[in-house]
Amino acid sequence: MLSILIVNWNVRDLLRDCLRSIERGRGDLAVEVIVVDSASADGSAAMVAAEFPWVTLLPQAENVGFPRGNNIALAQARGDTVLLLNPDTVVLGDALTVLVDYLHTHPDVGVVGAQLLNPDGSVQSSRRRFPTLATGFLESTWLEGLVPGVLRRYYALDLPDDATADVDWLTGACLMVPRAVYERVGGLDEAYFMYSEELDWCRRIRADGWRVVYHPAARVVHHVGKSSEQAVTARHINFQRAKLRYFRKYHGRFVAAVLRLFLLGSYAWQLVLEMVKGALGSQPALRRQRARAYRDVLRSGLRPAGYKGS
Repeated sequence: MLSILIVNWNVRDLLRDCLRSIERGRGDLAVEVIVVDSASADGSAAMVAAEFPWVTLLPQAENVGFPRGNNIALAQARGDTVLLLNPDTVVLGDALTVLVDYLHTHPDVGVVGAQLLNPDGSVQSSRRRFPTLATGFLESTWLEGLVPGVLRRYYALDLPDDATADVDWLTGACLMVPRAVYERVGGLDEAYFMYSEELDWCRRIRADGWRVVYHPAARVVHHVGKSSEQAVTARHINFQRAKLRYFRKYHGRFVAAVLRLFLLGSYAWQLVLEMVKGALGSQPALRRQRARAYRDVLRSGLRPAGYKGS
């Protein structure tokens, strides 16, 4: 049996499309679908209960985050294979069967992921190499565009989109894992809340001797970031705190402390720039919005997720 696990937060209509695509694409597979709803305010849970009675719905009293939500679903899953699937995805054709068959014929593979597509049909970056310290300083900072070669390698853009390949890790919109791997390695690290949890999981799975594989014969449309874009400031904070947790966990306290100071300085610099631009009359409403977001990020302190102090 294939257990499909979906953690949802306020994307009711996209979740409906996702579940319909599973109905169309499951073919002859024995499938169970578990939806963990993180206290959505848009009627997501009621929609699932009314329109998809065959889905196991696990409503939560609060937003439990992506790792904890998936761990809640993993504890309920009965399948010998599990698929972590974002609610803002649409499964195309026989992608589910293609991924299941690949795992069954490659017993040394611990994670397999589909090719992700943007809604316009273009390929979405989903393969990654493990981040270096340079990656930490560049990704999602004002330096990002200055050294494009570093991030090009990190995003594995040198690999062909249409070729199956071993990679370090895959983004978490569509990850299929044998139950035996999950039982050996354990679930996702809940201290991340969101972002970097799939990086951490893939690293632990690879460290246990399994392969991580990108398999583009399976294709899934991903409306990237539809949950996180509802809370822009929280997205900044969660992304950077998750990054800091990863570097603290795998590269040590000193490296994480240096990176944290850089990130705080970067947001302070961007705050000053937005205030100056606003004072000069350049899109003042936008400048105030951005300045508020950067100020809130600075007030958060950007402590590594799950660690006290720096």
